[in-house]
Amino acid sequence: MLKTVSAAVALLFLAGAAYAQDPDRAPPADARKLSEIVAKVEQRDGFRYIDDIEWDDGAYEVTYYTTDKAKVEIRFDPVTGDPK
Repeated sequence: MLKTVSAAVALLFLAGAAYAQDPDRAPPADARKLSEIVAKVEQRDGFRYIDDIEWDDGAYEVTYYTTDKAKVEIRFDPVTGDPK
């Protein structure tokens, strides 16, 4: 039983290390700070609040709502900080 648990824990650590090294799962080294992206979103006309921010397919995906309750989803280039 102890060998099985130890093997499972070791497998989880190896999987976690592989996940952390996947280049598609993290912004590039020269990416803008996330706080800069958030500041750009907060300055948009009608901005109310940010609902979600994700890193997906090489871009920051920001979902926010406006004062008229519209849902807006924007993808930002991580290096330039501009909307895609």
